[in-house]
Order: sequence, then C-alpha cells, then structure tokens
Amino acid sequence: MWIAQVVLIVLAFALLAAHFLHAGWAVAMGVCLMAPMLLWIRRWWAARLMQAMLLVGATEWVRTTAMLVEGRQEAGLPYVRLVAILGGVVLITLLAAAGLQTGRSGRRFFGRGGGLSRPSAGSSDKSVI
Repeated sequence: MWIAQVVLIVLAFALLAAHFLHAGWAVAMGVCLMAPMLLWIRRWWAARLMQAMLLVGATEWVRTTAMLVEGRQEAGLPYVRLVAILGGVVLITLLAAAGLQTGRSGRRFFGRGGGLSRPSAGSSDKSVI
C-alpha cells in the first residue's frame, strides 16, 4: 500500500509541476519536481513541508478551476467536464497530503512510531518519529 501512496504523492507533484510549467513559473515547477525527494528525509518537518506544499497546490487547483469556469461561462461554453477533471486533480492532491498523515505511511517514511507528531523534549531519539 505504501507504493500507492508514493505514486500518489509523485503524481500530485508532477501535475503541479506541469501546471506551473504551462503558466511559465519555472521556479515553482522546479520546486514541485524536487519535492518528492523529501520522502527520503526521515524527519517530521519533511512530511509537514510536503503536506503544506500539497495543500497550497490544492488551493491553486481550486483557484485555477474557478478562473477557467468563469471564462467558459462568459464564453457560453460547457464547463462540467472541466470541473470534473480538475475536481479529480484536487482530490488526488488532497489524498496525497492526507496519505502522509496515516499511521502506515508514517511508519514507512518516518520511523517506527507512525504518525507525524513532533518528538517530545525528553526523547532520546530525535531523528525518527
């Protein structure tokens, strides 16, 4: 199951990278292409950073959907298929962010404890959650 979660995360970032490439935002595209490499860092902050990036990405997809729907409505063109497709992309992005929160992937990527909570102050092992 963890392979499916990794594929979902990589897919979400690849879709965001393609969107930013199309928009001409090369730096954002590069960040999205590099972001899945954070999966190799077994720290709580790496998971939280990816989650934040995916949530910002989902917000960007919602904004883009609203702009495209508005343009199609003004032109008198159908927009239901556009909403369905981009709604699926938003769902993929949100599922990728949520996948980093589950106990199973938390254990796989971030150590034996599962989840992504910050280590306690008295903890001797601060590198693995």
